[in-house]
Amino acid sequence: MHPSEVLFQGKRQPLLLPACDHYAGSDKLMRKSMALQQELGPLFDITFDCEDGAAAGHEAEHAQLIAALINSDDNRFNRIGARLHDVTHPHFEQDVATIVGQAAHKLAYVVLPKPGGLADVQQALDIINRHAVAAGRAALPVHVLIETHGALHDAYQIAALPQVECLSFGIMDFVSAHFGAIPASAMRTPGQFTHPLVVRAKLEMVAAAHAHGKVASHNVTTEIKDSAVVANDAQRAAGEFGFTRMWSIHPDQIKPIIKAFTPRLSEVNEATNIILDAIAANWGPIAQHGRLHDRASYRYYWTVLQRAKLAGLALPEAAAAILNHKESI
Repeated sequence: MHPSEVLFQGKRQPLLLPACDHYAGSDKLMRKSMALQQELGPLFDITFDCEDGAAAGHEAEHAQLIAALINSDDNRFNRIGARLHDVTHPHFEQDVATIVGQAAHKLAYVVLPKPGGLADVQQALDIINRHAVAAGRAALPVHVLIETHGALHDAYQIAALPQVECLSFGIMDFVSAHFGAIPASAMRTPGQFTHPLVVRAKLEMVAAAHAHGKVASHNVTTEIKDSAVVANDAQRAAGEFGFTRMWSIHPDQIKPIIKAFTPRLSEVNEATNIILDAIAANWGPIAQHGRLHDRASYRYYWTVLQRAKLAGLALPEAAAAILNHKESI
């Protein structure tokens, strides 16, 4: 049996997505991001932005442009999504009709901003599914921004929705929703990792995502000139808070984010050895370097290998064979 079958016993495996979600809104930046994805490969996702990307009064034209770009030959990997207007916005259904209606088969996902809670997400899903099914696409993946009090309160229920594959933390809207009770310094480092209300919100959202096997995506780093800042933020988001994905708002942020979320080679080698020994033991317990391992730890190390492959890391031959479903292990 393949490791995924043995270790998860027929249960749905936790979802894995590229570690970096790069946002682009203008025509120029959207095309530039597509060119970079063609160069690097599908190591990062791109989200075309209707909410903040469109000039006021030109929302319909912007949605048409997004649909055309997603349908174009430049979208080589089908790893481009779109952030819609929020469900209460007058252009929300127009976004859905244009982007989902015209590009359903090549669209990786849609992002729902500013839901007030579970009811808003369900309402949005009803509209999205109506247009997606009409276009021949069922169960289009949806990412939900957790940036309001109500969405944070309902995060577990939102994450439980089968169509939702990712929860993203919207730090600026979340802080602003406190009307000055949280200082602006909590929108950036170090405050975003130390202010109790922001820390609580991040941890609750991440816990909700992982409880349902979904992806937890960290908010943007607004510092775009110093790559060390975004690298530090990504490392803390991954190592201290359990995020497995992070937004980028500048091309220079993409590589530091991917690097921070990619397992180190030493961990990949350790995971390879443990999984190989587990296979040899027919998935029974093993001892390696004086430490006991069983299926509980095997699940962890199997995920390490999957994350490394997703990030484009050069894998040991034995690990690559397992991940590619080959028998030459």
